[in-house]
Amino acid sequence: MTMSTLKEQLRDDLTGAMRARDELRLSTLRLALAAVKDAEVAGSAARELDDAEVQKILAREVRKRREAAEAFAAAGRTEQSSRERAEGDVLAGYLPSQLGDEELTAIVDGVLAELGVTDLKAMGQVMKATQARVAGRADGKRVSELVRARLSSA
Repeated sequence: MTMSTLKEQLRDDLTGAMRARDELRLSTLRLALAAVKDAEVAGSAARELDDAEVQKILAREVRKRREAAEAFAAAGRTEQSSRERAEGDVLAGYLPSQLGDEELTAIVDGVLAELGVTDLKAMGQVMKATQARVAGRADGKRVSELVRARLSSA
């Protein structure tokens, strides 16, 4: 089995962060690699993850950091909030660039036209098709809000 190139990149960058004594990057990459390792050993048999699976884990970690930053900010803990944001930014650098609003709207409109759906009852069907096309390049919450808005106005 070959290791995913994204995982190799994370390990190489971890080594670089150690050499540069970049504490934020070092701790963030350690936590990310630990999350990847946890996913690899979860289940009945250990296995290597491919790049797409590693990206999903990193996206989940970025989302956790964003939510934690918002919670800390709401609690008035600005130092912890900025730390979480910085960690999220480090991890986001390993993900594909996010789709712009126009691109995402075009994809959602294309899916709606393709499926011929105008009812909010078909939201699950539209979400499934849209998520397959955006493949990690847009936050699920953002996609959901846009799909809901498009179906409500149709």
